[in-house]
Amino acid sequence: MNVHEFQGKALLKTYGVAVPDGREVTSPEDAAAACKELGGTCVVKAQIHAGGRGKAGGVKVCKSPEEAQAFAAEILGKTLVTHQTGPGGREVKRLLAEAASDIDREFYVGIVLDRATSRLTFMASSEGGMEIEEVAAKTPEKILKATIDPAVGMQAYQARQLAFGIGIPKASVGKAVKFMLGLYKAYMESDGSIAEINPLVLTKQGDVLALDAKMGFDANALFRQKAILELRDLNEEDAKEIEASKYDLSYIALDGNIGCMVNGAGLAMATMDIIKHFGGEPANFLDVGGGATTEKVTEAFKIILSDPNVKGVLVNIFGGIMKCDVIANGVVEAAKQVQLQHPLVVRLEGTNVEIGREILDNSGLNIISASSMSDAAQKIVEAVG
Repeated sequence: MNVHEFQGKALLKTYGVAVPDGREVTSPEDAAAACKELGGTCVVKAQIHAGGRGKAGGVKVCKSPEEAQAFAAEILGKTLVTHQTGPGGREVKRLLAEAASDIDREFYVGIVLDRATSRLTFMASSEGGMEIEEVAAKTPEKILKATIDPAVGMQAYQARQLAFGIGIPKASVGKAVKFMLGLYKAYMESDGSIAEINPLVLTKQGDVLALDAKMGFDANALFRQKAILELRDLNEEDAKEIEASKYDLSYIALDGNIGCMVNGAGLAMATMDIIKHFGGEPANFLDVGGGATTEKVTEAFKIILSDPNVKGVLVNIFGGIMKCDVIANGVVEAAKQVQLQHPLVVRLEGTNVEIGREILDNSGLNIISASSMSDAAQKIVEAVG
């Protein structure tokens, strides 16, 4: 789950991480009032769950409350398109007005899980303000890393090494160390999945501030993070993904025309890959999980078909914990409820597969049966034409 910049900064501030003074605003009048409170000049930023806002015109330095009000009036309600939003963009419904910083230098710091080592990695770079992916591709030597031992957590010496390594002046290293350790603690105690401060800035007064903050949280841990869950902004999420979350389904909307219903994340990824291999385009990632009920499968099917781009559906189930007859009943029930008109290809293997196939055969539905993954992928790609 992601949160807005102003929400991430508010969380970090409670852990002693230095951030500029700011206000959430939702109207031009609020922007003017906030700018006045901040001393008459401020930076106004569009708040959407995507990077690249500045390049898209969503960030402006305002030299007066009137200028802040005018920019807020211009940007609120506007659809902002960045490299992370996709061509559809995101509507701007709230802004952050914060005090302007007297910037001397910009840096990058971030925390991610290194799945190769199963340990957290704290990254830092002197190339702040740039996309870290671009830095990694062109000048990887400028990204320094510290691997965190889960038994002891991040140590002050690691933060000092990173601070000196990226060129933080000696006089400000203590502040940088406090910043990094606070960021790490916030990440750990809030069950973070990613934390990026880009840029982290060194001001001309020697302070270290989070000029931006991207925070993401592990959705599987939200049951114990009630305060974080309250920060969820449904306006920033796909309506189908919101509906899927109500039934504990793992669903991500994509841009293709072949709907996929699969059990298991690995099999779902492989199914999308093989659809692409045969020239098709998956419309979604959907993992019904290992403990799905007929109701759950029925809702999953409805969510897939609610996408107007879907022209055909591939059901690919390997029944272990998930039984093939449960999937079959769900498919039949959903197809009847939505009056399915699209081509439907089903590949079943595993527990109760014969019962599942019999249910499908006796359903009266026009179902294309497949014997393998490749057979299923070829048939659905041909069916959608």
